[in-house]
Amino acid sequence: MAGFSRLSLAIVITNPQVPDNPIVYVNDAFERITGYARSSVIGRNCRFLQGERTRKTDVDRIRTAVENGREVSVDILNYRASGQPFLNRLTIAPILDEQGNPLYFLGFQKELREDEDESVSNDTILDLLLGRVHGDLGLILRNIAHPDIRENLTEPMTEIEAMPRRLDCIQLVYEEMQKADRELDRAGLDLGALLSRIAANVTHHESRPGIRVVQQFEQMEVGLDDALRIALILSETLSNAFSHAFVGLDSGFVDLRVTKLAAGGLRLILSDDGVGIPAKIDWPSNNTVGGRLIASLLDGLDATINVARGAAGTVVMVDVPVHPHDLAKKGA
Repeated sequence: MAGFSRLSLAIVITNPQVPDNPIVYVNDAFERITGYARSSVIGRNCRFLQGERTRKTDVDRIRTAVENGREVSVDILNYRASGQPFLNRLTIAPILDEQGNPLYFLGFQKELREDEDESVSNDTILDLLLGRVHGDLGLILRNIAHPDIRENLTEPMTEIEAMPRRLDCIQLVYEEMQKADRELDRAGLDLGALLSRIAANVTHHESRPGIRVVQQFEQMEVGLDDALRIALILSETLSNAFSHAFVGLDSGFVDLRVTKLAAGGLRLILSDDGVGIPAKIDWPSNNTVGGRLIASLLDGLDATINVARGAAGTVVMVDVPVHPHDLAKKGA
């Protein structure tokens, strides 16, 4: 993933299940490149980026690809909110369900500037990045779009609002991969450093005054695929604790630990002293996006989860039966 941050890619996600295929998510890079605020584009079709000098042939290529659920890449003239034109290298790829139908469309936008080196190397990095993010985002989006989830969600937009946190998690994994690529003596990602950043990011955005968070992560190296899954499990579990563990309480305590297992592998423990999970609640639940996502991540790791309820608080323990130095699954 060398070059991830340098490319400054705008990410757009649209929902073809809704009339006119509206935008449901854009990242910060989209706002910087286009000048449009996230709040002003959610729910709109991407055509507002077109203008009087946008070529109809480029628009037709995009429309045809989307109608047929196919990937497309085109250099198209778009317009910022200020009215200034810019050349946009746009790549759109569908996120497909099990039957091969588009659930979402993932769009990458890269502004092409005359002063930038548009080398074959950068194009290769872009292609690798698209493939990687397409696969990793698909893991999340397929769970959001699962029919059982859609039928049970009372507030479906809540899960779309959680997308920035999940994408932040993916980006932090990529940044750690980029660091590992620069260090020749490293075979994989430093999981402790990664999880520390994940925990800090979730805590910054979702915690509140009075909640103390203590973390202790042993240093170990894992491959990219395992690191991504473990990071997402931590993100989902910690976010759930902040959302539900301290309802009606003025203060609380969260303890995070990751330790090596003697027989190989690792154990992640998240405990809190909050109100505890009610006895009638089965967590993680397949009726929620977070629960289904955690189940999918655990399955991909061949991991197990145990949830203990106490008089005060909850303890979540995840065992991942992979040896820390088994890096056979290291990603690109």
